[in-house]
Amino acid sequence: MGAWTRLRRSFARRAQLNSAEDLLDARRGKRTGKVHVTGDTALRHSAVWACLRLRADLVSTMPVDVYRRVNGIQVEVAKPPVLVTPGGARVGMIEWLYSSQVDLDRAGNTFGIITERSGVIGPDGRGLPARIELVALADVTIRATGSEVTKFLIGGTEYEPWEIWHEKQYTVAGMPLGLSPVAYAAWTIEESLNAQQFARDWFAGGAIPMAELKNTGKTIDQGQARVAREAFEAAVETGGLFVHGNDWEYKPIQAVASQSAFLEARQQGISDIARYFGCPGDMIDAAVSGSSITYASITQRNLQFLIMHLGPAITRREDAFSRGLVSGPRFVKLNTDALLRMDPEARARTIAAQITARTLTPSEGRALDDRAPLTEEQFAEFDRLFGSRTTPPSTAATGATT
Repeated sequence: MGAWTRLRRSFARRAQLNSAEDLLDARRGKRTGKVHVTGDTALRHSAVWACLRLRADLVSTMPVDVYRRVNGIQVEVAKPPVLVTPGGARVGMIEWLYSSQVDLDRAGNTFGIITERSGVIGPDGRGLPARIELVALADVTIRATGSEVTKFLIGGTEYEPWEIWHEKQYTVAGMPLGLSPVAYAAWTIEESLNAQQFARDWFAGGAIPMAELKNTGKTIDQGQARVAREAFEAAVETGGLFVHGNDWEYKPIQAVASQSAFLEARQQGISDIARYFGCPGDMIDAAVSGSSITYASITQRNLQFLIMHLGPAITRREDAFSRGLVSGPRFVKLNTDALLRMDPEARARTIAAQITARTLTPSEGRALDDRAPLTEEQFAEFDRLFGSRTTPPSTAATGATT
């Protein structure tokens, strides 16, 4: 019976989890590695940090908008305060989104205490959350029966489920928590961190002797060996000369940390970590040697990343916000246009094509560049330069010449 099956059966009765890492029955205490991987120690690995930073940076800086459909048209409406300053005056939406996205991506869950509610009644018959104060994952313990959470214990205080904001991702049937990528990637992260620690200890001289000083003429006792070592170290530290007879041999020990197999193992670990956290290696400057993917433009690359990696996480968050933070028929969207920004030339071509196809007016095209509609004086100038008003509107809108 696997660890996953045992854990699921325990929830069918009654279970208590102290953290998302309890989702693995890994018997961590039996490991011989020097580094014990947790949600915090995993951040010491640059690949883990880079993946979490990249995803949280992008998600947190996407504008959050609220819409409702009127006659089949998506119309933007005012945002409730919880989508502007969710943590109160001191914690705005960008910071709140960043912190919660990091927790979701490393632990599969994020938690917050609902400290204020609005007068708008939600699906559960209570006021919708107006303020959510995020809490550290390590402070959260849940009690659950089956897939239903019955109690939250945070910092020694017990809370009912309706008092807590809980988002999760990487879910499986029958589990009240999302799965933790850090927990499942622990073997890979631990191997890589231990390799880094070994290399650091090696070059600091703490893991294995840096060199061997051997007397080839006779066997010496511990006292003589200590005197010889101290004399040698004193000479080396001051940059002086070590004077000895012809019966001493100094031999540096080859640095295992520089062998190709060692470096390849570390590089492979980075690739594995990138896969666990949903980030292509090249986007965290960790592309695998020998692999090459060419994209026509940066927009194409970002589009591929959005569709295959980041898009599902964004959709999950939109769904959670729509169900828990706004009243129907309103819904929340994260604006991904910022991720798909084009270079100026491609952008101008796209706008011109839309105007020519009559799917965008010249005024709307100018508004996309934060420009006011054309004035009569500007129209007159275009007429002098390019002819009458019958000139294709795409030309007037983009300023292109023929």
